Amino acid sequence: MATRLLHSNGTPLQVVGRPDAPRALIVLQEAFGVNDHIRGVAQRFADQGYYVAVPELFHRSGSPELGYDDFSLVAPHMGELNPDGLADDVTAAAEFLNAAGYPTSSIGVVGYCMGGSVALYADTLGLVGAAASFYGGGVTAGRFGLAPLAELARSLRAPWIGLYGDLDQGIPPEQVEALREGAAGSSVVTEVVRYADANHGFNCDARPAVYNAVAAADATARTLTFFATHLGAK
Repeated sequence: MATRLLHSNGTPLQVVGRPDAPRALIVLQEAFGVNDHIRGVAQRFADQGYYVAVPELFHRSGSPELGYDDFSLVAPHMGELNPDGLADDVTAAAEFLNAAGYPTSSIGVVGYCMGGSVALYADTLGLVGAAASFYGGGVTAGRFGLAPLAELARSLRAPWIGLYGDLDQGIPPEQVEALREGAAGSSVVTEVVRYADANHGFNCDARPAVYNAVAAADATARTLTFFATHLGAK
């Protein structure tokens, strides 16, 4: 069960796992809020040996948990996001984990959908030791006031892995390849993985229409391996 607390800067955090775990992780939400699915994702990472903090990125508009069937309810909350606010929220999670004894080199960040984009941005801020983005959009046209991810990726400061589905109409393969090229222009280890039979949201088991169990399992396993390789134990 997640414990909810408020960081001194006003960012609510949902925390899962044991503070004596060897490594820590920031989990970043989809566009639908910190809901049961994201809490489940956080718990699964905690079960794998991570102390997990989940910042509520929509807290400035009430921290809603939105349904997957009406995207019109999502847009107003996404419209409230901006680079400074996102940096504050991820910083709050990182500072919480720092205070629990985790240096930056022991903290990873993983994000899904909207959170996948924010995870890449967080990597450029020097707040984490490794990052993973599941189908983060805004690759060639930036979102939330950020530069396009294909450009932002050149400023990555820690190892990063991106996981994308070829059936994702919002992030087609040519954009993913542009992101791969941009990330390769950074000074850190990067990896991009494409799944031929996967759509946007393929990791979300709460969305049967797009969930791809095979791709989800492989992507999660690759993410765990990536973090085990690039994050040190505290």
